[in-house]
Amino acid sequence: MANSEKKRNQNNNDQMTVQEAGRKGGEATSNNHDREFYEEIGRKGGEATSKNHDREFYEEIGRKGGEASRGNNQNNNDNGNNNSGGKMSREEAGRKGGEASRKNNNNNKNNNSR
Repeated sequence: MANSEKKRNQNNNDQMTVQEAGRKGGEATSNNHDREFYEEIGRKGGEATSKNHDREFYEEIGRKGGEASRGNNQNNNDNGNNNSGGKMSREEAGRKGGEASRKNNNNNKNNNSR
């Protein structure tokens, strides 16, 4: 812990900062769980997001990601670098993800109505 952080904590009755608490909690979680845990919570979070948002939501975040990526690629291209490596843009990934979620939700609704 840095000296300035020690002083701050001592001045606040030895209370840790929000950042320190978050870091310690993240480290503890990382030490107690494996890759499958993170895959499962990521999957559950993705499913919850797809239930709560429509296609326009995914298109919008895909568009924003594409714009940000395009700006970064422009800077890279100015320096003679191209880091795309044949990968799809974030915009395309967002669009495809939104379509896949929509299709998955439609399939689940059809299967549940039988």
